[in-house]
Amino acid sequence: MGLATVLALFLYLRIDVSLSFTISNINGRKVTGLTCGLHATKKVFIDGEAGTTGLQVRDRLAKRSDLEIISPPSELRKDEETRKKFINEADVVILCLPDAASIEAASWVEPENDRTVLIDASTAFRVDDNWTYGFPELSEEQRNVLSKSKRIANPGCYPTGFIGLTRPLVDAGIIPVGTPLTVNAISGYSGGGKGLMQIFEEEEHEPWSAYGFALSHKHIPEMSLYSGLGKNPIFQPQIADFDQGMVVSVPLHYDWLKPGTTGEQIHNVLSSHYKDSIFVDVMPLGENAIKEEGLLDRGAFLRPDTLKDTNRMQMFVFPNDEAGQALLCARLDNLGKGASGAAVQNMNIALGFDETTGFDI
Repeated sequence: MGLATVLALFLYLRIDVSLSFTISNINGRKVTGLTCGLHATKKVFIDGEAGTTGLQVRDRLAKRSDLEIISPPSELRKDEETRKKFINEADVVILCLPDAASIEAASWVEPENDRTVLIDASTAFRVDDNWTYGFPELSEEQRNVLSKSKRIANPGCYPTGFIGLTRPLVDAGIIPVGTPLTVNAISGYSGGGKGLMQIFEEEEHEPWSAYGFALSHKHIPEMSLYSGLGKNPIFQPQIADFDQGMVVSVPLHYDWLKPGTTGEQIHNVLSSHYKDSIFVDVMPLGENAIKEEGLLDRGAFLRPDTLKDTNRMQMFVFPNDEAGQALLCARLDNLGKGASGAAVQNMNIALGFDETTGFDI
């Protein structure tokens, strides 16, 4: 079989080919050799690709040569039989659907299909024991578990910040299990999907809005479980007149914590936990150091949209040891590390790709 025929076959089968020519000397003769590296292109189906998260996922994957995005014709996008076919044809399915629709779609994986990885962006499976929680930075074991999982529940945007701040401190014994915490958070309006985006971009609207006054927000169960607290926090979310980004804040009284705890100890625990993290950074300790780094706008304000269009998250510790208090803050993009970026990161891990593939680091 000639080289042209081989390459044509590779292209037909959608196999990535890396070629290198080597010249070696065998028995005094120069011999030209051809080395081929073969990597089968993985098929990805985004079920719900026309939604806010789905569009972001597609944008993040569109330029990758190691993936093929498979999509039904627009008129069949909601057709059940078509979606079943695509779900079972794909190597990875990213579900960007409402909870009930995600539950239905997940049930369509054929019993004999042990190949397809499902990544769900809804809240449907986040506290389901049969699904792996998609926060690789949660613990030393979590990334390894994700690499072997076929069912991954993408974290919520607010829980990503809250759990990222509190879980290392619970594991270290600084925050006792059962501590009744409060989490205050502000997000860009894109977190409310296309309907809310239309209101903020085309209609008369509020400059800022708080919500969740029934204290039963759908993110609370995963906050309680994966923080390790085993206690529902009082969660007070807010949206404001910017499209993407968020700041999640957790106030702490030292009276609640391990005796003798200081702001420096809290900062050291978080720094140690995330020291090898690619996407999570613990920023310098305290307001003065943050000011010196130029991380507060006008020397005073922690801007929520700084990490827009990234998969990064920044952690801040603002202590007042004399008052016996500290404020923990996480800054991230609600559609990045809080949604589509996390989905792509989890997909990379599940497929055995480099975790940073497709990201600007």
